[in-house]
Amino acid sequence: MSTQSSDNHDTYSEPYNTATASVLDTIMADSDEQEAVIVSNSTQITDPNAIILAEAVTDKTISWRLHNCKISKKTVTQDLPLPFLYHYDSLEDSIKANYPLTPTLLSQFNTPMTAAKAAKLIGIDEALISSPWHVKVIGSLVVFSEVLQLAVRLHWTNTGKDTQQIYTKNEADAIITAFKEWQFFGRIDVLYKNDKQTLISIDEHAVSNEPLLTIDASADYQFLPATHALVVIAKLEADKTELPWFETAILERLA
Repeated sequence: MSTQSSDNHDTYSEPYNTATASVLDTIMADSDEQEAVIVSNSTQITDPNAIILAEAVTDKTISWRLHNCKISKKTVTQDLPLPFLYHYDSLEDSIKANYPLTPTLLSQFNTPMTAAKAAKLIGIDEALISSPWHVKVIGSLVVFSEVLQLAVRLHWTNTGKDTQQIYTKNEADAIITAFKEWQFFGRIDVLYKNDKQTLISIDEHAVSNEPLLTIDASADYQFLPATHALVVIAKLEADKTELPWFETAILERLA
């Protein structure tokens, strides 16, 4: 996909130069299968010039670039079963009035089944039951600042459930609808090569007396502990409407 930049929030096509290419090649060469390095806790006093990870990745004044946006799992189908109650609830009121719930139907309320089987159970034509699209897409992207020498790999999805049920006529509309409320989730990996400035993460809700995490400069991606990943995700989600380049990159990948 084309590289994205936060500058002016427009699509950015990065010119190929030796310095930038060297950094990007290093990032792109690091695959998802590469072992992550665990970052270490720190009780040192915060350097007043330190970079705070959650603040940095949501800072609109930094020329962040997005690349390597990819899909790792995609399910878009109408063939998955749903509990009978979902099928019955989707019926028009006039149909429900003509085919009220009977003890037999009530006994099947939580039984997973296809729209065709639900129609047969009710005793109506299959065309009268809307079959939703089941949508679940998981992907990742890397946000990178050449100035900070910092790259952060994030993961995104349209739902935390097994799938999201979307009632639309076609697949394309289902995907668009599903991603109106997409979200960041899961693990975060950090690649930091700047040994001139301290990079830290702050867990304000830490139960211990060591809420600070120092992320040392390294040639490898470092796995951010879950509690600190949640802090970064919460900040991204809170500021997401002001960071439209993330959604732009994801929707381009889905197209």
